[in-house]
Amino acid sequence: MSTIYDAIKADHDHHRNLLETIEDTSGASDTRKEAWREFYRDVKAHAAAEEETFYSKLISQTWGQDHARHSVHEHQQIDDLLEELNDTDMSSSGWLQKFKTLRHDYEHHIDEEEEEVFSRARDIIPESEIKGYGERFETRKKEEVKLIAEKKEDSLEE
Repeated sequence: MSTIYDAIKADHDHHRNLLETIEDTSGASDTRKEAWREFYRDVKAHAAAEEETFYSKLISQTWGQDHARHSVHEHQQIDDLLEELNDTDMSSSGWLQKFKTLRHDYEHHIDEEEEEVFSRARDIIPESEIKGYGERFETRKKEEVKLIAEKKEDSLEE
């Protein structure tokens, strides 16, 4: 069974590979479309599961509040870019420019999590308190994948 840190890092590595695939393709090719669909779904489910498991635990610690809030705010910014890209013609130059912004912002976010947030979280959250969170994260992420369309519909109604 993986730890929460291993589970999140494995997703990050998968996302880095998808970003590379998307950037290495052009226009609205089938390869780019499929990589984008997978990236879009997986990042949305990942962020929600991460907030509900890892960040909810981190925010309960005094040190963790500011860092958790910062990361959740970045999730919202990334989500906004995901939606903009999803609604833009993939073969347009505007799509590629926006994608490069998303890639930069997302890679910055995940590097910050892995290098700073994980390190501090390990210092302040005892392993006994976070045991089983990797499994919780994976379970929640699977549930979140099923909710993506419903959540998008809810956001359109606001």
